[in-house]
Amino acid sequence: MKFIDEAVIQVLAGKGGNGVASFRREKYIPKGGPDGGDGGRGGSIFAIADRNINTLIDYRFARMHRAKNGQNGQGSDRYGKSAEDITLRMPIGTLIRDEDTGEIIADLVHDQQKVLLAKGGSGGIGNLHFKSSTNRAPRQFTYGEPGQERELKLELKVLADVGLLGMPNAGKSTLIRAVSAARPKVADYPFTTLEPNLGMVRVDQNRSFVMADIPGLIEGAAEGVGLGHRFLKHLMRTRLLLHVIDMVPVNENSNLILETQALVAELQKFDESLYRKPRWLVLNKTDMMPEEQRIALCQQFIDELGWKDKYFIISALTGEGCQQLVYAIMDHLEQMTSALSGQQSSTDDDSISPC
Repeated sequence: MKFIDEAVIQVLAGKGGNGVASFRREKYIPKGGPDGGDGGRGGSIFAIADRNINTLIDYRFARMHRAKNGQNGQGSDRYGKSAEDITLRMPIGTLIRDEDTGEIIADLVHDQQKVLLAKGGSGGIGNLHFKSSTNRAPRQFTYGEPGQERELKLELKVLADVGLLGMPNAGKSTLIRAVSAARPKVADYPFTTLEPNLGMVRVDQNRSFVMADIPGLIEGAAEGVGLGHRFLKHLMRTRLLLHVIDMVPVNENSNLILETQALVAELQKFDESLYRKPRWLVLNKTDMMPEEQRIALCQQFIDELGWKDKYFIISALTGEGCQQLVYAIMDHLEQMTSALSGQQSSTDDDSISPC
């Protein structure tokens, strides 16, 4: 299935049915009084998050979504039937904006999370409701209200704890294959990955996290070079970035220091908050380096780069160093969760006034 992460749709809720002015006419009861019923409610349009869907392809081509109108009221105290609501199923991680105002309507981050996109119009009131002791034959009724109409922009940002970042052919897909059950395409040419891939990494029975692999980023992506910045938005929800570096590039004239710095610059151009996320270096393909020089060459690279944070020396192909990386990631994510819970608890305590 083709991966589609953006779409623009139009939603039109149903109009409410009109009320009616009617009078009871039966044999021997020529003036039975008002009996006009109300109109039915127009259908509303909802969105619901579904974990079994992972693309917006259904909305790339089906752009118009219209709910039915409510039925008009009738005589003999008969109310019009309300129209059925429409529910649009969308992947978890979908951000819904109003295309005209830019307002965020909903962010679907939980399975079965349901939100209202367009409300159906209320039905009109029949003359049955206008009767009184002084108005015994009312002819008033109201029309049904129109339903809401909106043009919406859908933007999918995948939900993952850890994001893989790197130049093309750095071994990101091989890494996610090594530590999870995901099986993205792997080949010996650049831009093998053309769409994001998600993998569940199980550390042990009750500990796991989700890793996201996106297409490689190259210098000039901000100007549309390569696949551009299109897929970087899928790293916005991650809590940790792994910057995967090919320590044995095919082009022997490649300058790893400049390439690493250029990629970080592209990250900053895209979004400052993404640039400030915790980022670890993962020095990959070290199995192709001379074993007696491996540690020294990696340390030399780290020193020249001036890197002060964590880094890991691995080979995604052989699995060397991957287990240590996975456990370090899990510990880091648990510490972040614990710290966030502590801050929330502290905030709740501060909001309680002393007796």
